[in-house]
Amino acid sequence: MGKHKIVIAEDNSTLSLLLKFRLEKEGHELLMAVDGKEAIELIENNKPDLVITDIMMPFVSGLEVISHIRNKLALEIPIIVFSAAGQEEMVLKAFKLGANDFMGKPFSPNELVIRVNRLLS
Repeated sequence: MGKHKIVIAEDNSTLSLLLKFRLEKEGHELLMAVDGKEAIELIENNKPDLVITDIMMPFVSGLEVISHIRNKLALEIPIIVFSAAGQEEMVLKAFKLGANDFMGKPFSPNELVIRVNRLLS
């Protein structure tokens, strides 16, 4: 399997480091953003193969990131969103905007790896 570029947008540094470590172990190249604004810059400059974004982030939300990818950039890349429990409305909005998959927090990094590899295959 080739090296895939993945952008992760997550404002929780502990979680983002865990995900980075786990996905790099799988051979992926990770680009980290601490908020949606940074995520959009990384996506525009690096053309990733997959985006993983939290919904609730400072400045620009995960929903705005999805909308930007689908509408402004017109990219068909897979998008996985995650969010704390109890945000069903946000999750439904994310799917309407074009998200491909969703995981509630807390989640298993191993399950995330399976979902990432499935979307990239």
